[in-house]
Amino acid sequence: MNTLTTAQAAQFLMARDNFLILTHVRPDGDTVGCAAGLCQGLRQAGKTAYILENQGASSLFAPYMSGLTAPEGFVAQTVVSVDIASRSLFPDNAQIYLDRVDLAVDHHPSQEFFAERTCLDSSKAACGQIVYDIVRQFTQMTPEIGAVLYVALSTDCGCFQYSNTDAEAHRTAAALMDSGFDPYPINRRHFRTRTFKRLKLESLLVQGLELRDGGATALVFLTQEMIDQVGADERDMEDISAFVGQIEGVKNGVTLKETRDGHVKISLRTDPGDLNASRVCALLGGGGHAAAAGAMAEGSLEAVRQAVIDAIERVRGQ
Repeated sequence: MNTLTTAQAAQFLMARDNFLILTHVRPDGDTVGCAAGLCQGLRQAGKTAYILENQGASSLFAPYMSGLTAPEGFVAQTVVSVDIASRSLFPDNAQIYLDRVDLAVDHHPSQEFFAERTCLDSSKAACGQIVYDIVRQFTQMTPEIGAVLYVALSTDCGCFQYSNTDAEAHRTAAALMDSGFDPYPINRRHFRTRTFKRLKLESLLVQGLELRDGGATALVFLTQEMIDQVGADERDMEDISAFVGQIEGVKNGVTLKETRDGHVKISLRTDPGDLNASRVCALLGGGGHAAAAGAMAEGSLEAVRQAVIDAIERVRGQ
């Protein structure tokens, strides 16, 4: 296992060129923001850098990668993954790079150390903080770089409302804002705007809500029938797993979402002092953080529901 500090990671990047940056499946703001920030930083430092196109990116996040994706036929000398904890999170078009990632930058305690070098800090609220620490060591923090790294940090912290938000997260946000971008459009786009289809989905989720543990644990079920009924796409469902945690009295929220290929996506958002989400999802073949984790499972919605309940009870009994 070859682990690097952010200073060593910056030195490594400056000694290499022709970069290809990988993001994870079902890309969120952290992986997209990290990729965009690192790509722009490397280009500003005189390097050739691209992001591997991620066709799973919703219209909410895809614009941040505009003009940065690799052209057809690009041959990478250096492959870097951002916010990817395991091989199972590589998109289909990234599978060819499974065994040739030169540097993985991540903040997940469930990191599998699949890369030749890993820059990991699981104490960080977002991978964007680590990328910020790396990039600022070899180039100036411009408003463009600051903005996308702010997207990475703020979305992974739920606009600084999640339990992973600490003083360091606020300090990083302030440093990014000092680069000169306007945070208002970003905050409005990601935290104050919902599509009408999203509101319809939330209404359907409430109708099927299951409460357990005296109301401390809530489960919601998002079926393909519900998705088709309202005509929702990935943007409408972005971070919908956080919705159930807004209910008064709920400490731990479980969202089970059917996928079109017959799987069920499991998302847990918990009070880590009450239930460790990462341990629960590890029993289900996934991973993540103590307060937020996920997994993919095969089987019916009811079968996966029972498997999640069993995993929660097993973790509680440890």
